[in-house]
Amino acid sequence: MMNFLRRFMAGRYGGDQLNNALLVLSLLLILLERFTHWRWMTIPVLVLLVLCYFRVFSRNIQARYAENQRFLRWWGQIGVRLRNAGLRFQDRKTHRYYKCPHCKQRLRVPRGRGKINITCPHCRTQFIRKS
Repeated sequence: MMNFLRRFMAGRYGGDQLNNALLVLSLLLILLERFTHWRWMTIPVLVLLVLCYFRVFSRNIQARYAENQRFLRWWGQIGVRLRNAGLRFQDRKTHRYYKCPHCKQRLRVPRGRGKINITCPHCRTQFIRKS
């Protein structure tokens, strides 16, 4: 049986990060449909699952690889923003974050120091803020 599956999948694309994201999105839509009783939601779920299986069994490996790379570039930008927001949330009691008025660089300063003169390390602009 395993030999049959190996031979069947030979030359096919298989799974990747975009497929995982499509599966997670379809599961979330299934849960949303169950809680809201929106019967029309089954059509987008089926479309996502068919697309996922199409990508897994596709023999056009270059096209599927290019799709995954575009997804990873897009998701990478969102992932960086989410990680930075999480780090800012963890530091919320000890530090404040300001944007430089000139270059828009995000700056981290310690809390509880009163009014301080902040110098942007990127553009050397100085501005006064309360920490």
